[in-house]
Amino acid sequence: MKHLAAYLLLTLGGNTAPSAADVKAVLESVGIEADSERLDKLISELEGKDLNELIAAGSAKLASVPSGGAGAPAAGGAAAAAGGAAEEKKEEKVEEKEESDEDMGFGLFD
Repeated sequence: MKHLAAYLLLTLGGNTAPSAADVKAVLESVGIEADSERLDKLISELEGKDLNELIAAGSAKLASVPSGGAGAPAAGGAAAAAGGAAEEKKEEKVEEKEESDEDMGFGLFD
């Protein structure tokens, strides 16, 4: 990821085709040692490709991934809010019991 981030920073800075040496220089400027094998693989895979097209294709792939919670009905949210209020009342009662422990003459940090 660090290699890709450096590559993207270089392209945002105006370098349309960053080389491995460019990426390595960016990483070393912040004290990170570049892995030559991974860097060479990244450069070879991105060579001649348009980053905007790659990002658009990746976004389209991510849009098709299920995100577990998108199908919840709107009415369920209101019921959950009402249930949350009841849970808060129960939590307050539990806290009162915890405070009674202090009456025993010792506390957590004594």
